[in-house]
Amino acid sequence: MEKEKKSEKMDDIIQVCPECSSTNIIIDNQRGERTCGNCGLVLDEREIDQGPEWRAFTIDERNKRSRVGSPITFTIHDKGLSTMIDWHDKDHYGKTLSPKKRAQVYRMRKWQMRTRVHSSLDRNLAFAMSELDRLSSQLGIPRGVKESSAVFYRRAIERKLIRGRSIEAMIAASIYAACRLRKVPRTLDEIARHSRVNRKELGRCYRLILRELNVRIPIANPVEFIPRFGAELDLSGRSQKRAAEIIKMAREHGLTAGKDPTGLAAASIYISAILEGERRTQREIAEVAHVTEVTVRNRYKELVKELNIKIEV
Repeated sequence: MEKEKKSEKMDDIIQVCPECSSTNIIIDNQRGERTCGNCGLVLDEREIDQGPEWRAFTIDERNKRSRVGSPITFTIHDKGLSTMIDWHDKDHYGKTLSPKKRAQVYRMRKWQMRTRVHSSLDRNLAFAMSELDRLSSQLGIPRGVKESSAVFYRRAIERKLIRGRSIEAMIAASIYAACRLRKVPRTLDEIARHSRVNRKELGRCYRLILRELNVRIPIANPVEFIPRFGAELDLSGRSQKRAAEIIKMAREHGLTAGKDPTGLAAASIYISAILEGERRTQREIAEVAHVTEVTVRNRYKELVKELNIKIEV
Protein backbone atom coordinates (compact mmCIF):
# COMPACT_ATOMS: atom_id res chain seq x y z
CA MET A 1 0.00 0.00 0.00
CA GLU A 2 2.79 2.44 0.87
CA LYS A 3 4.56 1.74 -2.42
CA GLU A 4 1.31 2.39 -4.34
CA LYS A 5 0.82 5.72 -2.52
CA LYS A 6 4.40 6.78 -3.30
CA SER A 7 3.95 5.91 -6.98
CA GLU A 8 0.68 7.87 -7.09
CA LYS A 9 2.45 10.93 -5.62
CA MET A 10 5.21 10.66 -8.20
CA ASP A 11 2.62 10.41 -10.98
CA ASP A 12 0.91 13.57 -9.72
CA ILE A 13 4.01 15.63 -10.53
CA ILE A 14 3.54 16.46 -14.21
CA GLN A 15 6.82 16.82 -16.13
CA VAL A 16 5.37 17.01 -19.70
CA CYS A 17 2.62 19.36 -20.89
CA PRO A 18 -0.45 17.33 -22.06
CA GLU A 19 -1.38 20.04 -24.62
CA CYS A 20 1.86 20.67 -26.51
CA SER A 21 4.06 17.85 -25.11
CA SER A 22 6.64 20.41 -24.02
CA THR A 23 9.10 19.75 -21.18
CA ASN A 24 9.59 23.47 -20.50
CA ILE A 25 7.77 23.45 -17.15
CA ILE A 26 7.97 26.64 -15.05
CA ILE A 27 7.54 26.35 -11.29
CA ASP A 28 6.25 29.47 -9.49
CA ASN A 29 6.86 28.97 -5.78
CA GLN A 30 5.13 32.23 -4.82
CA ARG A 31 1.85 31.30 -6.51
CA GLY A 32 2.25 27.58 -5.93
CA GLU A 33 1.67 26.84 -9.59
CA ARG A 34 3.31 24.71 -12.26
CA THR A 35 2.79 26.06 -15.78
CA CYS A 36 3.94 25.25 -19.30
CA GLY A 37 6.50 27.69 -20.67
CA ASN A 38 5.30 27.26 -24.28
CA CYS A 39 1.49 27.34 -24.24
CA GLY A 40 0.90 28.73 -20.71
CA LEU A 41 -1.31 25.86 -19.50
CA VAL A 42 -1.51 25.62 -15.71
CA LEU A 43 -0.56 22.02 -14.94
CA ASP A 44 -0.81 22.14 -11.15
CA GLU A 45 -1.77 24.62 -8.44
CA ARG A 46 -1.71 25.02 -4.67
CA GLU A 47 1.63 23.28 -4.37
CA ILE A 48 3.30 23.12 -0.96
CA ASP A 49 6.15 25.60 -0.61
CA GLN A 50 9.24 23.65 0.45
CA GLY A 51 11.18 26.81 1.38
CA PRO A 52 11.54 28.43 4.82
CA GLU A 53 8.56 29.92 6.59
CA TRP A 54 10.39 33.19 7.30
CA ARG A 55 11.24 36.12 5.05
CA ALA A 56 14.46 38.12 4.87
CA PHE A 57 15.16 41.40 3.11
CA THR A 58 18.92 41.72 3.68
CA ILE A 59 21.85 39.31 3.59
CA ASP A 60 22.55 39.78 7.31
CA GLU A 61 18.93 39.09 8.18
CA ARG A 62 18.94 35.97 6.01
CA ASN A 63 22.13 34.67 7.64
CA LYS A 64 20.74 35.25 11.14
CA ARG A 65 17.45 33.48 10.45
CA SER A 66 18.92 30.56 8.57
CA ARG A 67 18.96 27.36 10.61
CA VAL A 68 21.40 25.36 8.53
CA GLY A 69 25.11 24.86 9.00
CA SER A 70 27.97 25.59 6.67
CA PRO A 71 28.54 23.19 3.75
CA ILE A 72 30.99 20.31 4.01
CA THR A 73 34.50 21.37 3.05
CA PHE A 74 37.68 19.34 2.76
CA THR A 75 39.81 22.31 3.85
CA ILE A 76 38.89 21.72 7.52
CA HIS A 77 40.33 18.65 9.23
CA ASP A 78 36.87 17.46 10.40
CA LYS A 79 35.17 18.69 7.17
CA GLY A 80 33.31 21.34 9.22
CA LEU A 81 30.88 18.83 10.72
CA SER A 82 31.78 19.24 14.41
CA THR A 83 30.33 21.93 16.65
CA MET A 84 32.12 24.88 18.21
CA ILE A 85 31.58 26.40 21.65
CA ASP A 86 31.89 30.16 21.42
CA TRP A 87 34.54 31.96 23.49
CA HIS A 88 32.13 34.72 24.51
CA ASP A 89 30.97 33.91 28.04
CA LYS A 90 27.38 34.98 27.44
CA ASP A 91 24.05 33.19 27.24
CA HIS A 92 21.55 33.38 24.37
CA TYR A 93 20.03 36.54 25.90
CA GLY A 94 23.42 38.29 25.77
CA LYS A 95 23.86 38.32 29.54
CA THR A 96 27.22 37.56 31.12
CA LEU A 97 27.50 34.14 32.71
CA SER A 98 28.00 33.71 36.40
CA PRO A 99 31.44 32.58 37.63
CA LYS A 100 30.16 29.07 38.30
CA LYS A 101 28.61 28.75 34.83
CA ARG A 102 31.71 30.28 33.27
CA ALA A 103 33.90 27.58 34.84
CA GLN A 104 31.56 24.87 33.56
CA VAL A 105 31.55 26.29 30.02
CA TYR A 106 35.35 26.60 30.09
CA ARG A 107 35.67 22.95 31.04
CA MET A 108 33.20 21.93 28.31
CA ARG A 109 35.05 24.03 25.76
CA LYS A 110 38.37 22.44 26.70
CA TRP A 111 37.07 18.90 26.29
CA GLN A 112 35.30 19.87 23.08
CA MET A 113 38.62 20.95 21.56
CA ARG A 114 40.29 17.76 22.78
CA THR A 115 37.63 15.55 21.21
CA ARG A 116 37.88 17.38 17.89
CA VAL A 117 41.62 16.64 17.62
CA HIS A 118 42.06 13.35 19.45
CA SER A 119 44.09 11.18 17.07
CA SER A 120 47.39 11.58 15.25
CA LEU A 121 45.54 11.71 11.94
CA ASP A 122 43.37 14.61 13.15
CA ARG A 123 46.43 16.45 14.45
CA ASN A 124 48.18 15.94 11.12
CA LEU A 125 45.16 17.22 9.19
CA ALA A 126 44.67 20.18 11.53
CA PHE A 127 48.27 21.33 11.01
CA ALA A 128 48.14 20.61 7.26
CA MET A 129 44.90 22.54 6.73
CA SER A 130 46.27 25.57 8.59
CA GLU A 131 49.33 25.45 6.33
CA LEU A 132 46.98 25.16 3.34
CA ASP A 133 45.13 28.29 4.47
CA ARG A 134 48.39 30.21 4.79
CA LEU A 135 49.79 29.15 1.41
CA SER A 136 46.53 29.65 -0.48
CA SER A 137 46.18 33.13 1.03
CA GLN A 138 49.70 34.16 -0.02
CA LEU A 139 49.39 32.64 -3.48
CA GLY A 140 45.88 34.01 -4.04
CA ILE A 141 44.45 30.76 -5.41
CA PRO A 142 40.66 30.37 -5.81
CA ARG A 143 38.41 28.30 -3.55
CA GLY A 144 38.04 25.39 -5.96
CA VAL A 145 41.79 24.91 -6.25
CA LYS A 146 42.06 24.97 -2.46
CA GLU A 147 39.43 22.22 -2.19
CA SER A 148 41.26 20.11 -4.79
CA SER A 149 44.52 20.54 -2.87
CA ALA A 150 42.87 19.28 0.31
CA VAL A 151 41.49 16.27 -1.57
CA PHE A 152 44.96 15.43 -2.92
CA TYR A 153 46.44 15.63 0.57
CA ARG A 154 43.72 13.43 2.06
CA ARG A 155 44.27 10.82 -0.66
CA ALA A 156 48.00 10.92 0.09
CA ILE A 157 47.24 10.23 3.76
CA GLU A 158 45.04 7.27 2.80
CA ARG A 159 47.94 5.85 0.74
CA LYS A 160 50.31 6.51 3.70
CA LEU A 161 52.54 8.78 1.63
CA ILE A 162 52.93 11.36 4.39
CA ARG A 163 54.91 9.14 6.76
CA GLY A 164 58.54 10.22 6.84
CA ARG A 165 57.91 13.33 4.76
CA SER A 166 57.37 16.98 5.56
CA ILE A 167 53.76 18.13 5.89
CA GLU A 168 54.68 21.53 4.40
CA ALA A 169 56.24 19.86 1.35
CA MET A 170 53.25 17.59 0.73
CA ILE A 171 50.77 20.46 1.11
CA ALA A 172 52.79 22.64 -1.27
CA ALA A 173 52.99 19.76 -3.78
CA SER A 174 49.23 19.22 -3.48
CA ILE A 175 48.61 22.90 -4.21
CA TYR A 176 50.89 22.81 -7.24
CA ALA A 177 49.15 19.66 -8.55
CA ALA A 178 45.73 21.27 -8.07
CA CYS A 179 46.88 24.44 -9.85
CA ARG A 180 48.17 22.41 -12.79
CA LEU A 181 44.96 20.35 -12.89
CA ARG A 182 42.68 23.42 -12.74
CA LYS A 183 44.93 25.37 -15.16
CA VAL A 184 45.69 28.13 -12.67
CA PRO A 185 49.03 29.77 -13.61
CA ARG A 186 51.34 29.18 -10.64
CA THR A 187 54.94 28.09 -11.08
CA LEU A 188 56.92 25.65 -8.96
CA ASP A 189 59.41 28.37 -8.02
CA GLU A 190 56.62 30.65 -6.88
CA ILE A 191 55.10 28.03 -4.58
CA ALA A 192 58.54 27.08 -3.24
CA ARG A 193 59.27 30.73 -2.48
CA HIS A 194 56.17 31.07 -0.28
CA SER A 195 56.51 27.65 1.39
CA ARG A 196 59.11 26.49 3.90
CA VAL A 197 60.65 23.87 1.59
CA ASN A 198 63.12 24.15 -1.27
CA ARG A 199 62.30 23.57 -4.90
CA LYS A 200 64.02 20.17 -5.05
CA GLU A 201 62.00 18.71 -2.18
CA LEU A 202 58.80 20.22 -3.57
CA GLY A 203 59.40 18.66 -6.99
CA ARG A 204 60.12 15.28 -5.42
CA CYS A 205 56.84 15.31 -3.47
CA TYR A 206 54.95 16.48 -6.56
CA ARG A 207 56.26 13.57 -8.63
CA LEU A 208 55.37 11.19 -5.79
CA ILE A 209 51.75 12.43 -5.80
CA LEU A 210 51.48 12.00 -9.56
CA ARG A 211 52.95 8.49 -9.46
CA GLU A 212 51.17 7.06 -6.42
CA LEU A 213 47.78 8.73 -6.83
CA ASN A 214 47.70 8.13 -10.60
CA VAL A 215 46.87 11.76 -11.37
CA ARG A 216 46.95 12.89 -14.99
CA ILE A 217 48.10 16.48 -15.21
CA PRO A 218 47.71 18.35 -18.53
CA ILE A 219 50.77 19.95 -20.08
CA ALA A 220 51.27 23.56 -19.01
CA ASN A 221 50.12 26.02 -21.66
CA PRO A 222 52.08 29.30 -22.00
CA VAL A 223 48.82 31.08 -22.97
CA GLU A 224 47.52 30.59 -19.41
CA PHE A 225 50.27 32.84 -18.04
CA ILE A 226 49.67 35.70 -20.49
CA PRO A 227 46.62 37.32 -18.79
CA ARG A 228 48.35 37.29 -15.40
CA PHE A 229 51.66 38.70 -16.68
CA GLY A 230 49.85 41.20 -18.89
CA ALA A 231 47.80 42.50 -15.98
CA GLU A 232 50.90 42.97 -13.82
CA LEU A 233 52.63 44.80 -16.68
CA ASP A 234 49.51 46.93 -17.32
CA LEU A 235 49.23 45.84 -20.95
CA SER A 236 46.09 46.24 -23.03
CA GLY A 237 43.89 43.37 -24.12
CA ARG A 238 45.08 43.89 -27.69
CA SER A 239 48.69 43.16 -26.70
CA GLN A 240 47.67 40.10 -24.69
CA LYS A 241 45.68 38.76 -27.63
CA ARG A 242 48.67 39.34 -29.93
CA ALA A 243 50.91 37.44 -27.49
CA ALA A 244 48.48 34.49 -27.46
CA GLU A 245 48.52 34.44 -31.26
CA ILE A 246 52.33 34.34 -31.23
CA ILE A 247 52.24 31.35 -28.85
CA LYS A 248 49.76 29.61 -31.15
CA MET A 249 52.02 30.17 -34.17
CA ALA A 250 55.02 28.89 -32.20
CA ARG A 251 53.12 25.71 -31.28
CA GLU A 252 52.23 25.11 -34.91
CA HIS A 253 55.93 25.41 -35.82
CA GLY A 254 56.95 23.05 -32.99
CA LEU A 255 58.86 25.67 -31.02
CA THR A 256 57.14 25.10 -27.66
CA ALA A 257 58.30 21.51 -27.09
CA GLY A 258 60.73 21.24 -24.19
CA LYS A 259 60.59 24.97 -23.40
CA ASP A 260 59.63 26.57 -20.13
CA PRO A 261 56.05 27.93 -20.54
CA THR A 262 56.78 31.02 -18.44
CA GLY A 263 59.78 31.89 -20.60
CA LEU A 264 57.72 31.51 -23.79
CA ALA A 265 54.92 33.62 -22.33
CA ALA A 266 57.41 36.32 -21.30
CA ALA A 267 59.03 36.39 -24.77
CA SER A 268 55.67 36.54 -26.57
CA ILE A 269 54.56 39.40 -24.32
CA TYR A 270 57.81 41.22 -25.05
CA ILE A 271 57.28 40.87 -28.82
CA SER A 272 53.60 41.82 -28.75
CA ALA A 273 54.28 44.86 -26.55
CA ILE A 274 56.78 46.12 -29.14
CA LEU A 275 54.43 45.45 -32.06
CA GLU A 276 51.48 47.19 -30.34
CA GLY A 277 53.50 50.21 -29.22
CA GLU A 278 53.46 49.32 -25.51
CA ARG A 279 57.14 48.60 -25.14
CA ARG A 280 58.32 47.01 -21.89
CA THR A 281 61.91 46.26 -21.00
CA GLN A 282 63.22 42.71 -20.73
CA ARG A 283 64.02 43.30 -17.06
CA GLU A 284 60.43 44.32 -16.24
CA ILE A 285 59.01 41.26 -17.98
CA ALA A 286 61.61 38.95 -16.41
CA GLU A 287 60.76 40.20 -12.91
CA VAL A 288 57.04 39.62 -13.47
CA ALA A 289 57.53 36.16 -15.04
CA HIS A 290 60.17 35.16 -12.45
CA VAL A 291 62.69 34.17 -15.12
CA THR A 292 66.06 35.59 -16.06
CA GLU A 293 66.61 38.24 -18.71
CA VAL A 294 68.75 35.75 -20.63
CA THR A 295 65.76 33.39 -20.91
CA VAL A 296 63.54 36.17 -22.24
CA ARG A 297 66.21 37.22 -24.70
CA ASN A 298 66.88 33.68 -25.99
CA ARG A 299 63.18 32.83 -26.41
CA TYR A 300 62.63 36.22 -28.07
CA LYS A 301 65.39 35.59 -30.64
CA GLU A 302 64.06 32.10 -31.43
CA LEU A 303 60.49 33.29 -31.95
CA VAL A 304 61.49 36.26 -34.11
CA LYS A 305 63.79 34.14 -36.27
CA GLU A 306 61.54 31.09 -36.75
CA LEU A 307 58.27 33.00 -37.16
CA ASN A 308 59.76 35.75 -39.39
CA ILE A 309 58.45 38.56 -37.18
CA LYS A 310 59.74 41.97 -38.18
CA ILE A 311 60.69 44.09 -35.16
CA GLU A 312 61.47 47.77 -35.56
CA VAL A 313 64.30 48.75 -33.27
